[in-house]
Amino acid sequence: MNDPDYLILGTGLSALSFGALMAKAGKRVELIEAHEYPGGYGHTFPQGDKYRFNAQLHYVWNCGKGQPVYQILEKLGLHEEVTFERYEADGYDRMRIPGFDLDIPYDYDLLGDRLAALFPGANDNIRGFLNTIQRIGEGISRFENIKSPIQLARNAAPMWNLAKYHRATLQQVFDAFKLPLEAQSLLASQWPDFLLPPKQLSIIAWAALFTGYGRGAYYPTHHFEHVVQSLERVILENGGEVLYQNRVVEFIVDGDTVQGVVSEDSSGSGERAEHLGKAVVCNIDPQRAAEMIGTEKFSKRTRKRLVYDYSPSSFMAYCAVEGLDLTALGFGRSNLFHSCEVDLNKTFHTMYTLGDYSKPSFAMTTPNLHTVKPGSCPEGQQIIEFLTVADYQRFLDLRLSSRRGYNRKKDEILETIIDLAEEHYIPGLREHMVFKITGSPTTSERYCGAPRGNAYGSNLTPRNLGLFRLGHQTSLRNFHFCNASSGHPGFAGTFATGARLYEKLTGDSVYNGSKA
Repeated sequence: MNDPDYLILGTGLSALSFGALMAKAGKRVELIEAHEYPGGYGHTFPQGDKYRFNAQLHYVWNCGKGQPVYQILEKLGLHEEVTFERYEADGYDRMRIPGFDLDIPYDYDLLGDRLAALFPGANDNIRGFLNTIQRIGEGISRFENIKSPIQLARNAAPMWNLAKYHRATLQQVFDAFKLPLEAQSLLASQWPDFLLPPKQLSIIAWAALFTGYGRGAYYPTHHFEHVVQSLERVILENGGEVLYQNRVVEFIVDGDTVQGVVSEDSSGSGERAEHLGKAVVCNIDPQRAAEMIGTEKFSKRTRKRLVYDYSPSSFMAYCAVEGLDLTALGFGRSNLFHSCEVDLNKTFHTMYTLGDYSKPSFAMTTPNLHTVKPGSCPEGQQIIEFLTVADYQRFLDLRLSSRRGYNRKKDEILETIIDLAEEHYIPGLREHMVFKITGSPTTSERYCGAPRGNAYGSNLTPRNLGLFRLGHQTSLRNFHFCNASSGHPGFAGTFATGARLYEKLTGDSVYNGSKA
């Protein structure tokens, strides 16, 4: 395509939502992708002709009717075909720590009752904490809609809580309400969703996720691949173009204007091509893009905001089992989080810093049980996926020094997790397992283009989620950032990031209500 209105670098979810909205609005868009599949961390990859696995997505929020993801899909005319299944209301997340079980419901009063039954002496503290989290969540959802002092006054309570705690960690808020350690761990057992422990995790990130799932945890009816393919189809049907296996190797810059890029064929030929656009939208990691352009070309303000640390990475295991009735074992439209020790901060340190996975904390999810639609494995089989945190440098060093040692470490982690899953949840799991493959931080870097294998772009700490977080604006002409580090991470967050850039550049509203 010659000189499109928007040259979009990457096909992550924020790029796809932006590109689809612009194409639907009649703009000419061209997307360039280094990988052979669209979606970034949301892409689905095949394993032979039997299995298809999503790289990182497990469950999402803000997808119910009238909610932000739904409104974006409605704007695109996709809301009736791209639908979502709601997780169990009575327990969408099942938390398991030594001596305690807790199923997290959507109803906060019921959640408070369950916690109070486990910790009767802390009832008032628990209720106070949950009430504050709801207020912080309300503040997050309303923040961008407040345009006047009158609106601020009407939202005083949630905005006050947001302002009070915006620099705090989850641990600091736990401590402020004097919650018992076991109650803290039950509430924060979904820490593999963030890959950070309570003492490092921003309360804003945790409250956004916790209250987001409180409005409804969802899984796509036709799986995540269908969501990505539907966005791509809108682009193509409206005259857009998507070029795969084209890795950006150089930016074309004239003074303070980004005119386009040079790509290299990543399928093997190494052939190079120029791509120009009236505007360039960058779904590539902002730090990496800035280094390629030359950080000195950016304003002092933008350079300051480009200084962020990357989030940790993950260890993933994609498995298939046969001859098991997982529903009879309690699995269904929910996820399970297991921790061998109560202190999650200690557990994180042991795994991430020391590389010791003898007593791990991990998540389990069963994608095929989240929807009645045919899954991505042979009939009679079910997918089970395991997730935990992993240090990029450790796995990189292992991979470079000894491929055997690298594979041995991955096998060691998976075998420990399988032992625990067999002991606590799925007797005989190992003998029913017919397929397994693991991914490390270097896998994420290689296939998702994530520097250091990061899972969320910039780390979800208070420092990186403050008022001076990087946004779409770059200080260069015709050049805009559009990814998790320059907006919001996660499925709903990246959808919204693309939609907000569309609104900014066109003046056309995507949302007819709250952007929660």
